[in-house]
This record gives sequence, structure tokens and C-alpha cells, in this order.
Amino acid sequence: MTTTDGILPTPHVLIVGAGFGGLQCAKALRGRPVAVTLIDPRDYHLFTPLLYQVASCVLNPSEVAAPIRKVFRGAPNIRYRQDQVVALDHAARTATLASGAVVEYDACVLATGSATNYYGNATVEQHALGLKDLTEALQLRNHVLTCFEQAATTDDESAREGLLTFCIVGAGPTGVEYAGALAEFVRLVVPKEYPELDAARVRIVLLEGGSRVLPAFKPRLSAYTARQLARLGVEQRTDTLVTSADAAGVVLHDGTELATATMVWTAGVRPRDLPEPESTSGPMSRIDVDDHFLVAGTTSTYAIGDVAAGLGHRGAVLPMVAPPAMQAGRFVAAQILGGPGRPFRYRDKGMLATIGRRAAVGQVGPITFTGVIGWLAWLVVHLYYLIGFENRVRVVMRWAWYYVRLDRPVRIILRAGEPRG
Repeated sequence: MTTTDGILPTPHVLIVGAGFGGLQCAKALRGRPVAVTLIDPRDYHLFTPLLYQVASCVLNPSEVAAPIRKVFRGAPNIRYRQDQVVALDHAARTATLASGAVVEYDACVLATGSATNYYGNATVEQHALGLKDLTEALQLRNHVLTCFEQAATTDDESAREGLLTFCIVGAGPTGVEYAGALAEFVRLVVPKEYPELDAARVRIVLLEGGSRVLPAFKPRLSAYTARQLARLGVEQRTDTLVTSADAAGVVLHDGTELATATMVWTAGVRPRDLPEPESTSGPMSRIDVDDHFLVAGTTSTYAIGDVAAGLGHRGAVLPMVAPPAMQAGRFVAAQILGGPGRPFRYRDKGMLATIGRRAAVGQVGPITFTGVIGWLAWLVVHLYYLIGFENRVRVVMRWAWYYVRLDRPVRIILRAGEPRG
């Protein structure tokens, strides 16, 4: 038994990370006979599936983020701590924090999520813009808007061409959704507000290393997506890899040079850095866990979500997306509370990706759908999983305004250290 942060003596659960898995685990333990400490360096839960809408001027950052303390307001057994776990002692059941504090626990849940994977390419990492957190989304939004502003004033045709060429690497759901959103921004906003520019000269190039866009979806849905992207003016190059990058552009595996001031990297993720002495030895450098998400060699440390190489009921490693993390979070909470010792069984609820207004794709088992039906399903699912009623209302109003007015309302370029006027 331990006492922590003023909570009454009771079994203490330490949850490291407030992403989808960590948040669901904490919510499942709310009001139960355990003390919970939730640690994350960010004081908010981020709804990452809508990050691309922050980057493409549709939503404000506050509409896709929920303050952790607000989420657990009125939960006396849950405490949030803004810090980072840097080391774990499994034998002593203690965690050392970046602040120097040491926290005891009876059970620990590692749910630190994922970060952008540049596959060891230093030039790409140096010059690419990511889309995994709010800072990156705002940086991307600022960068793209700045490119249009600079293109509107430069007399250098070569520079303008690079400023108006946007390269997106990775045609999974994030890459496809951002490419479609950026294409709609060009079509709806540029002709009205940038009279100095010819919108037809804007190039959006989507690169994919595999043989088709949305490679995790059924081929029929990939083909539909490719047609819709082409209709929006997005150039698509499959079986294409980026070998290097610099300020002038990117170089492809066949030696082709693409002049661009913007390279957005959505080509892969990796587990976030873990506390010592944890190591990633499983598939995709994820932690080896058993069928109850216990870390190999431990009796009280669990790993869930993107950091864990958990297996589905068919033996395949769980995908690094939100649904498995959420289900694993609830499952581990039940194990901590002494629930049934049955192995974890993942329930695949399908996949969705939106391409643009009234165009999306989805698959649930053998069932597939496209077009307006897919788009409506995408809207409903994302609103359902968005944290906070207030955020849902704001997002619905924002989407309605965008749909009716054909506008992108969030277009302020924000930079740190700007002079006050």
C-alpha cells in the first residue's frame, strides 16, 4: 500500500501518458478503489485524428484538445501530474520523474504513444514538417500560410514555384486527409484572397512508398480515393521513396528532384522514448508484452497502445491507431481491478478516412462504403470520440460554417516573439 499526492492509502496505479490508451485506462479506474496518478508532460489530451484540420485552417487548437484536469474534475481518486517518467525500477516499483521526484506504485501502465518515424534519414528529419502534435500542426499551418504570402510578393518565378509546391510524403489516412484538405483550401480560399496568385499553379504532390494510396484499406477504396484526390488536383506518385531533402526540395529514389519549400512527413510512426530501462525489441520496435499487456519479465508493469507489441486474436500485431489503444486501456484497468484473467481480444471496428467535402471511405469487416455515406460516418465517429461536450459543439459549428460558407476561418499566422503593435 502506498500514499501519493494526498490520496488515501490504497493500491496506487501510475499511468504514464494521457493519450487514447492512458486516458481510457484512467477513466475506467475513475471512482474505483484505487489511487491513480496520471503523468504527462502535456496538460491536455490531444485528439490526433483531427490535427490535420488544425494544420489546414479548419479548427482551432483548443477544439481538438481537452485539459486533463478538466476531464477528471470531480474524480477524487485521480491526480494529474505534469512531469515525465525517466526511469522505472520494477523490483522496487518506483518511478523517477524528470523533476527528480520518486513515485511509488503498485501497478504501472506505460501509454506514452508514438512519434514521427523518419527511418534514420537525417536530412528528412531536419527539413520535414511533422503532423503528430499541436506544435507541429501550428508550425505547418504557419508555414503554409507564409508560403502563400511570400509567393504573392516575390518577383522570382523559380522561388514562387517552390513556394507553391507542397509535397506530402506518406499516403496513409493522415497524408490523404491533409492532402485533400489542403487542396480544398487552395480551391476555396486562394482565388478569393490571393488575387496576385494563379491557383492553377499550386501543386500538391502526394508520395507513397507502396503501390497505392491508403494501402491498409481494400483496393477498391484505394482506387476511389485516388480518383477523388485527382479530381481535387492532387498529384499522386506511388512506389516512390524520398532519399534526401534540403531547403530547396526533395530527391526521390530514382534521382528525380522535386523543388519545394514544403515537405510534410506522414510516412510512419515509432514508439515515443521510454523510461529506462525499458527497451523496444518487438515488431516495429515496440515493447514485448503478453496477452494481458504485461511487460516481459515484470509482474506489475503494463504497456498499451503504440508502445506495445500486443497481439490481436488472429496473432497479428495490433495497429498503431487509437481503437486498439483505447480497448487495451479499458482491458488493463479491468485486470488491475482483479477482473477475469482472460486474454485480450481486439474488436476491429473498421477504418475511416475522409478525402474532402462529401467524400470519404470506410470499411468494417467485409463491408465498404464511400462518398456521402462514408463522409457522414466519418463525421459521426469523430464527433463521438472527441473528448468534451463543449468541444463537440464547437467543432460541429465550425464544420457547419465551413460547409455553408465554403471558407477556412482559422488563418492567423502565429509566431513566437512577434513584436507588439
